Amino acid sequence: MIGFWNPWIDAARFAAEAQYVIALRMLRLSAGGASAAAEAQRMVVEKMIAGAQAQLAAGLSLAAGRSMKSAARAAARPYRRTVRANRRRLTRRR
Repeated sequence: MIGFWNPWIDAARFAAEAQYVIALRMLRLSAGGASAAAEAQRMVVEKMIAGAQAQLAAGLSLAAGRSMKSAARAAARPYRRTVRANRRRLTRRR
C-alpha cells in the first residue's frame, strides 16, 4: 500500500521544496541591489538550462524504447536537481 503513495509523496515533497525556493528568491529579489540582479539573471538562465536538459532526457528515454512513465521521470530529474541545488545555495549562511 505504501508503494502506491510514493509518487504522490515525492511530488508533494518536490512542490514544497520548489515553493520554498520561490519564497527564498522573492526575499532576495525584494532586498534589491547587486545580489537581486544576479539572482534574477540566474533564475532565467537556470530555467532555460533545466528545460533543455529535461527535453533531452525525455527524448533519449523515449528513443531508447522506454515507457512514457520512464521518460517523465527522466524529464523531472533536471528540475529536481536544480531546485535542490538552489535550496542549498539560498539557505547557506554567508
